[in-house]
Amino acid sequence: MIVGKVIGNVWATRKEEGLTGMKLMVVRRLDASTNEALDSLVAVDFIGAGIGDRVLVAMGSSARNVGGIADAPVDATIVGIIDEVEVRDGV
Repeated sequence: MIVGKVIGNVWATRKEEGLTGMKLMVVRRLDASTNEALDSLVAVDFIGAGIGDRVLVAMGSSARNVGGIADAPVDATIVGIIDEVEVRDGV
């Protein structure tokens, strides 16, 4: 899983049939210890995250296990909204 911040929505009027009805969000990956912004990705959202929320994102085949979308062309799914992250340096 990765830590990220939702920075936008994706709307697509034409898309693969397996994506119909799915909410797509743009997530910027964050370094968990420094909160430094890294690359961005598009993730399916089944839990109601909004712009500005810090989220947990499952990647790969684990992402398709959420919400019964095993046959959909998905490789990233938002699986949690983060309340707090605690990182201890040097541990």
